[in-house]
Amino acid sequence: MHGGKISSMDNFERISKEAVKNLLFHCAEGKAGQSLLIVHESNDQPFYDPLLPPLLSKHARELGFHVTFEEIAFDPDVKDPDPQLVQAMRLADHTLFLARLGDQIRFRPGSESFSKIISYAIDSDMLASDFGIADYRGFEALKAAINKVMANASSIHVSCPAGTDFSGHIKNSEQVLVEVEIKRFPMSIFTPVPTLHFSGRIAQNGFLVGTGSQYYTPYACALKETLFVDFEGNSITEFRGCEEDISTAENHYKFVAKKYGIDPYFVHSWHAGIHPACQFTAPASESFERWSGSAFGNPRLLHFHTCGEYPPGEISLNIVDPTIVVDGEALWESGQLHPNRLPGGSSILCKYPTIARIFESPSSDIGLAQNGRLSYT
Repeated sequence: MHGGKISSMDNFERISKEAVKNLLFHCAEGKAGQSLLIVHESNDQPFYDPLLPPLLSKHARELGFHVTFEEIAFDPDVKDPDPQLVQAMRLADHTLFLARLGDQIRFRPGSESFSKIISYAIDSDMLASDFGIADYRGFEALKAAINKVMANASSIHVSCPAGTDFSGHIKNSEQVLVEVEIKRFPMSIFTPVPTLHFSGRIAQNGFLVGTGSQYYTPYACALKETLFVDFEGNSITEFRGCEEDISTAENHYKFVAKKYGIDPYFVHSWHAGIHPACQFTAPASESFERWSGSAFGNPRLLHFHTCGEYPPGEISLNIVDPTIVVDGEALWESGQLHPNRLPGGSSILCKYPTIARIFESPSSDIGLAQNGRLSYT
């Protein structure tokens, strides 16, 4: 479990119900009397907590929703949902994915307009924590404020203690900012920033890992030292570091690209986390799949989509404790997001006290090893 300690069962029930209210009323914009379809993986799959479907359904029914379930098998390769599942989703007012399928298809275009949500609270403790109960509407407002600042900026500069240093800007934001087809709960990132007009270097420690699109083996590979990834626009131009890491990176990128018939060195976009209650208390190496599918929402992590000319690509690059300076203003400083430095940010914090509280005491747990860095072991 990665969501923090629960003091008592009564407290757990109270907080988890508040989180389900947040999900159904603030995120899904649902109403009592509507139907909720919960799509979940079988209990023998280790990604989502098997306690989540019954917990969510219990509270949803108490809140007046009619709940049904659809169990699906996990498929490591991205495919469109089975027609039978699509039909079940079409008949429901809202569909909640407690399954990796939701994440796998989040960028896939579709004509279906029914309500779909993917939960990034992957276990019951994450749900019954500040991550689950902090008002979704406030984070939607925060995301919109960040998107606007990023889209209108003339200069965006990103650095980190390990040596990341890149800069650029967004051009034609109305056309290039790509949003997902499925709502995220909790809302924990801003819209990915295209790299076309950015260049510089990315400092990568610990490992290279997948993006939650396709699940291949090995899903992660180890880096011995800091690997510098130079890029220009949409292309990785060079790997720099020790010879072993350079060879590892080149071989891994080529392996993944060959498997899926994609451009190995394409760099699509990047984003950082905006939810300081998102946490992963175990080392990332305990489960790279779970870590890459949940920890990225913490502001201490900035995440690149690479390997493939589409979001989210197949290999992610992860930067720890970024500083993001937008037109001279450090919105992120050493991994801490400062909403009050955004136009309208202070008003958002005043309107949503559950959000203001967690920004005052942000979680530092993002899956680092005992040495304070991302590590493969």
